[in-house]
Amino acid sequence: MSNLFDKAKHLDAIDPLKQLQDQFVLPDDQVYLCSHSLGLPAKKSFYDMQNQMKKWADQGARGWFSGDDAWYHILNRDINLNLNAILGAHDNEVVLMNSLTINLHLLLTSFYRPTKGRFKIVLCEPIFPSDLYAIKSHLKLHGIKSDIGLIIVRPSQNEVSLRLENIAEILKNMGGQIALVYLSAANYLTGQIFNLRSLTQLAHQQGCIVGVDMAHAIGNIPLDLHDDEVDFAVGCSYKYLCGGPGSPGVAFVHASHHEKELFRLSGWWGNDPATRFQMNKLSEFVPFGGAASWQVSTPPILGLQPLFASLKIFAETGMASLRKKSLQQTDFLLELLTKIKEEYEIITPFNAIERGNQISIRLSRSADEFSQLLKRRGFVCDVRPPHILRVSISPLYNSFQDLYHFVFDGITSIKEVAA
Repeated sequence: MSNLFDKAKHLDAIDPLKQLQDQFVLPDDQVYLCSHSLGLPAKKSFYDMQNQMKKWADQGARGWFSGDDAWYHILNRDINLNLNAILGAHDNEVVLMNSLTINLHLLLTSFYRPTKGRFKIVLCEPIFPSDLYAIKSHLKLHGIKSDIGLIIVRPSQNEVSLRLENIAEILKNMGGQIALVYLSAANYLTGQIFNLRSLTQLAHQQGCIVGVDMAHAIGNIPLDLHDDEVDFAVGCSYKYLCGGPGSPGVAFVHASHHEKELFRLSGWWGNDPATRFQMNKLSEFVPFGGAASWQVSTPPILGLQPLFASLKIFAETGMASLRKKSLQQTDFLLELLTKIKEEYEIITPFNAIERGNQISIRLSRSADEFSQLLKRRGFVCDVRPPHILRVSISPLYNSFQDLYHFVFDGITSIKEVAA
């Protein structure tokens, strides 16, 4: 396998993004391939956090309005421009707030408005459990039983990935009854990514609202939510965006809905900042404008610092460059995996336009046991029992040599032990 190792070293040597690794704190003696679950911290985030802690200690409540980094205006800085570039959004279409599922609840309240004739919701399997729980709770809220209101689109027989025609057929046959189509931009289990523009066009032709879960897509693949005409989307910032455990969620609302009088669950931080503090004089909610109108509560100032640090790196690098490297790395990982004699099935599409940074492997044995054996050898990924091993690559800090060692010092070295 020396030729493949030489290839890994060569790819690292010519990698134009190789210096990015120096901007992150990596775990000692480990190859970290779990960014689909939690990204690693930018070094600058430690400095930024310390500065904000000092500001809090020195200024207390005055920190809300003092200095160029006044907390009150923290989300009005270039942070939103950085997110716009990652999501393919226009001004005022994106906001950082809450967490993914809370944002999904808030936006479903506005965008899932069932009628007697149009009330069904389309979901695509495999479904992330939290999305399913939230969707079912809104059906229940409207007095609709899940077995009547929910349409689950599944792959064709003997296939793992969904095809566009799987969804198109449902829309063609039942489109007039469907209120909402809720899609994952990148599937959490298989790593498959979807052509959102084609799917959105099909759904809109049938009069359906389109929502998107972008949890595993943000920072993974370039998104173009505005031009794809996605109605709303929710995501998290702790995976590929490296915002830290429990970092704020991301919400997108297309500009076409900003001037509509949509019902929303309102709170003071979504109110116009010009009148936000006129508490005893203002009895009616005055929306902030755009996606920010869906804000409810005060943002977590300290919790935002790691995300701010990583988003600066994204802005300086650009999603196009990161996507180019991630495709090279997943290509290389797939090439390496074909060289080993292990009983497994890759369930992520081989077609580059249908996959992101994640490669999912179905093992013939316990994935949990296999993962633990990998961990003892210094390789961190994760599992979805009983047999799925999820491996994700971050072009920010993973090298081509990481992938070589994962396959030949990790997977192949434990075959006999795990058998």
